Amino acid sequence: MKNLLTDIAGVHVGHAHDAAIASGVTAIIFDSPAVASIDVRGGGPGTRDDAMLKPESTVEAIDAIALSGGSALGLDAAGGIQAWLAEQGRGLRIREAVIPIVPGAICFDLLNGGNKAWGRFPPYRDLAYAAARAASSDFALGSVGAGLGATTANFKGGLGSASAQTEGGAMVGALAVVNAVGSVTVGDGPWFWAAPFETANEFGGRGLPPAFTQDMLSARLKGGPAAASSENTTLVVVVTDAILTKAQAKRLAMIAHTGMARAIYPVHATTDGDVVYAAATGKQPIDPRFGLTELGMVAANTVARAIARGVHSATALPFLGALPAWGDRFG
Repeated sequence: MKNLLTDIAGVHVGHAHDAAIASGVTAIIFDSPAVASIDVRGGGPGTRDDAMLKPESTVEAIDAIALSGGSALGLDAAGGIQAWLAEQGRGLRIREAVIPIVPGAICFDLLNGGNKAWGRFPPYRDLAYAAARAASSDFALGSVGAGLGATTANFKGGLGSASAQTEGGAMVGALAVVNAVGSVTVGDGPWFWAAPFETANEFGGRGLPPAFTQDMLSARLKGGPAAASSENTTLVVVVTDAILTKAQAKRLAMIAHTGMARAIYPVHATTDGDVVYAAATGKQPIDPRFGLTELGMVAANTVARAIARGVHSATALPFLGALPAWGDRFG
């Protein structure tokens, strides 16, 4: 167990980023097509092929997921992963045609100090191809891949991951790109909202504050009270080895959103694009009622942990006025 999304057998993750533009891409690659669905709770999402993931839509399984910075310009990332998969002969086969199925989502990181003057075409397709090529069972956390340019209201955001096992034996992992309009910490202190779910001091072991003050409960919003643009989003991928239908994957994504509410304050705002993908590799049978509910509970806890780990592991961007990293102040 590495406490990563790749603790689920048959899942690989790769990053690619450009330090100069302070943005990047993360590719989640499935060895075999995975049943998947999506649930969107934020008011300003940016997604690709989300309609395909509805339970009533025809395509049942996906080959990969693309997570990217760049706002809507980053939706090109899925094309780069498709290109790599096509070279491997991977995809949905319709007679002689092979179509890699790669939904994707983006977060807004265009105002973080990086040089976004990249010319005619955004770099995200090429970055995504590199991320897919780099995919493996080990991957870094923090300011990497799609999390390189991520920020929160008070600390540098980043990419986190965690994993767990249900009492019934199903494995579940989560990966989160934390670029929230709100805060992942209680006030401006060292405590994470996700503290009750922490395992083995994975994000510092600070617990919760001995008491909560009104200041701790006040809203901390990226951009302050005038924040009105869609400059945020937390992107989450939950993967399990359970055998799920597409409708059950949708329910898993819905329950897993609870993890965002446990880790980010406030969450699901009008200026967030919060998205949860849920995918199942189909190895472990579970009870369709109790087993799925237990899986969702554990998934939500794992999402909360992944979000906290993303901020805990992040490093500050090297630009004037950049947000400090949690580790700069409390590490």
